[in-house]
Amino acid sequence: MENLIEIKGVTHAYKTKSGPFPVLNNLNIAIPQNSFCAVVGPSGCGKSTLTRLIAGLMFPDQGEVWLHGELVKSPRKTVGMAFQNPVLLEWRTILQNVILPLEIVAPTMPKAQKEARAKELLAMVGLEGFENKRPSELSGGMRQRASLCRALVHKPDIIILDEPFGALDAFTREDLWQTMHQLRAKEPFTALLITHDLRESVYLGDQVVVLSGRPATTQYVMKIDMPGPRPLEMLYDPDTVERLAVLRREIQIAQGRVEA
Repeated sequence: MENLIEIKGVTHAYKTKSGPFPVLNNLNIAIPQNSFCAVVGPSGCGKSTLTRLIAGLMFPDQGEVWLHGELVKSPRKTVGMAFQNPVLLEWRTILQNVILPLEIVAPTMPKAQKEARAKELLAMVGLEGFENKRPSELSGGMRQRASLCRALVHKPDIIILDEPFGALDAFTREDLWQTMHQLRAKEPFTALLITHDLRESVYLGDQVVVLSGRPATTQYVMKIDMPGPRPLEMLYDPDTVERLAVLRREIQIAQGRVEA
C-alpha cells in the first residue's frame, strides 16, 4: 500500500532565549493511504509539533516531510484538522461552519454544491435537522461531530485529529469512536490521531506509534490488522487487553518509569 505521509529523519528544536529547545530527534513515521495512525507518548514530547510539520505550518530543522509524494514546503490546503475544542463560530450556523473550508479552498464551487456536501456529512454523523442551529444550541458531542464534518468537507488528503475526544465524557467519546469507523466505511480517508487514551488508539488505529520522551523519536510501532467498523466489545478481547498492556509498558519506558 502506498504511503500517503512519510516523516523521514525529522529533527526539530524551538529557538528560545536560553538556546535551542529540542522536541523531535530523527523521527520516522510512514502512514499508508486510507489508514488510521494513532500517535501516543508522554506529555510534551512533541506530538503537536508533529501535526504542524505535516500541515506545513512549520518546517523541520533536519529531515523531510512528504505528503502524496511531494515534499511539504508550505501550508497544505488538503489537510483537515480537528481539535479538542471544536472552535465553531457562534455567529454562523452549523451548516455555515461546516462549509467554511470550502469557502477557502474552493471559492468558485456553487453554493448549492457546498451545502449539499456539508449536509451529506452532517447526515452521516447524525446531525441531520440541526443544520440551522447555532453551536451553543448543541451538546459538546454534537459540536465535535460538526467539527469532524468541517475537517472532512473538502475531502482532504489527511485529517489530523489533535485529541478531539479528550474533553468528552466516556459514553460520548465511545459513541464518536464508532462514528469515526462509520465515516471511514462510507468515505475512506487517511488520519493521524494524537491521543493520550490507549483504548482509543487501539480501537481506532491501524497502527499505533509510541514516541519516546522529549526529544521524541519513534520508540515503538504496533500494527493492528483488524477491519472496521470495529465493535466496542473488541476492547475487552484478550488480544486487545494484551495490546494495551504492551503499549502501557512502552509509555512507561518512554516516561523513564521502567527500564526497557
